[in-house]
Parts: sequence; C-alpha cells; structure tokens
Amino acid sequence: MIVDNFVDYVKLTVRSGKGGRGSTHLRREKYVPKGGPDGGDGGDGGNIIIRGNSNLWTLQSFRFKKHFKAGSGGDGGGSRKSGISGEDIIIDVPLGTIIKDTNSDNIFFEINDEKSETTLLKGGKGGRGNFHFKSPTNQTPRYSQAGLPGQEIQITLELKVLADVGLVGYPNAGKSTLLSVLSDAKPKIADYEFTTLKPNLGIVAMSDYRSFVMADIPGIIEGASEGRGLGHHFLRHIERNSILLYIIPVDTKNVKKDFNILQKELTKYNPELADKDFMIAFSKCDLMDNELLEEFKVILKKEFKSIPFLIISSINTFGILGLKEELWKMLNKNS
Repeated sequence: MIVDNFVDYVKLTVRSGKGGRGSTHLRREKYVPKGGPDGGDGGDGGNIIIRGNSNLWTLQSFRFKKHFKAGSGGDGGGSRKSGISGEDIIIDVPLGTIIKDTNSDNIFFEINDEKSETTLLKGGKGGRGNFHFKSPTNQTPRYSQAGLPGQEIQITLELKVLADVGLVGYPNAGKSTLLSVLSDAKPKIADYEFTTLKPNLGIVAMSDYRSFVMADIPGIIEGASEGRGLGHHFLRHIERNSILLYIIPVDTKNVKKDFNILQKELTKYNPELADKDFMIAFSKCDLMDNELLEEFKVILKKEFKSIPFLIISSINTFGILGLKEELWKMLNKNS
C-alpha cells in the first residue's frame, strides 16, 4: 500500500438549516365562513451530522469540498399542515477523527465507532403557525412565528492514524528509510530534519501471507507535548498504534537520554501511551565497524536491561529480518 494522498488535517465551514415560517392561514370553507386560524408550523431546519466510516482512512475527500449546508425547513400551510423538515447533511469521516472548533480549539467529540452518528449542529426550530396564538380575546390572530436561523461554525478535523506499528524517534533518525526498506511505501527521504511532515503508511509483508501496517510518524523533539515543533499534530497519531517502535541512531551522543526524552514526551501528551508495548531499534549500525559495534552492544545491555531492542541498518539490511519477526511476535503475543 502506497499512500501519496494522505490528508490528516482539514478545516471546514458547516451550517445547519433555517427553520421554516409558521403559516397565518385562516380557515375558509363554504359552510364555515369564519373557521378561525388553522396555520401550521414551519418545518425544522436540517442538522449537521458526523458519522464514522471504517472504509475511509484519510481526509482526502475534503480537500476540494470545504463547505456544507443543511436544508432549510419548509413553511407551514393551511389546515394545520406542518412544513417539511430540512434535509440533514451527514459528513462521513474515518474512525479516529477528532472534531474541534477552529476558533477556540475546543474539542467537540471524537469518532471511533463504525456508523456512529453525532449531531454537531441542530437545525433552526420551525416557527409556530397562527393556530397556536388563538385566545378568547384574539380569535383570529393574523401573525405567526418566523423560523429560527441555522448555526454556522468553522470546524477542524484531525485524524489519528490507525496502524499496527508506529515509528517514534527524533527527526532524521532513519524512520522513513526503515519504512521504505520494510514496505512498499515511498516516503520522502533526505539528510535534514523534518523531512516527514505527514504520516506515511506501509504494509510490511512477511512469509506465509503474514503482514502488518507500519506508520512513519513525523519526528518528535523535546517539548513536543507542549506543542513545540507542531508536536500535537504529530503525537495524536501515536494513540491508535498497537505497538511502538522507537528508532534511535547509534551515532547519537546519549542513547539512554534520547530514549527517556521520547518516552517522557509521549506520556506527558497522553499518560495512556505508557501502557503500550514497545521495543527499540538502534539504527544506522552501518556507521560502526565490527569492534565498535560489539562495544556498543555491551553498553546497550547495561543501559536497557529489561527493554527489548535490536540493532539494525536500513542501508545494508542488517537485522531487518529479525526486526520484522520480533514485531510480529509482539503484535500477536496474546492471540
């Protein structure tokens, strides 16, 4: 699976429908010349509804349609006939979509269940017809209510990527290169930071028809949990990954410090991320000769005693097969 058109963030303008006007009709029949008021109520305006759709995996469809307006309610009629209700607008979104107020950044709700429907904006109430205003002192009221207006707001949709394995690491740690080696994804790869500005997904194929989905999350930096480096836009994607694979280059100054910072940023953003299974892949081992690599292994065994880790190179594929098998075992350990 190659994802070239992955869109995980869009802004929309949505408007619910206006309520219809109540009728001021007076009943007039051949044998009932003074039948009194019989104006019906106006119909309610249409609602804006958000619905979960598991067949969608991106917000790509909203790139060219950013305005949604529900139908207005019909006006009431004589003989106490109510106006028709305005047509609802149902907006399908992928599971894992957060709906926020663009102006205040407040979260309205999150869609996580297939076909779950949540009303975002209710349509305007239809106005009451003159029948409701009849009284002993005013038996032929010639007025009715106008329908209430609809509501319009700007919303932001943010999608959390769903994947089996999420790659976590600093910018330029080798995550995109690893994804390109493990799968058929073709992420942008360069030797400068923040090459990846949106998630990349790839299917990791194995023998015996086994496979799993891997997501390359844009690089995390210290302070990401407070929003530094667009941290909030990146960190949300990690929430829906089954397991995490930390990528730390072997040429970093302090591997333990880097790992601790990455873990701290994740748990500060969402403490529940601390409960996810994970392992570490120390990348770019092709930069070391055999003697230096052996010394590095001794250091890792002391620093990461109870943490599963592997040493890999995406350039010469050292440790790649073993990494795939270990990830598969972790994903299926309870099955």
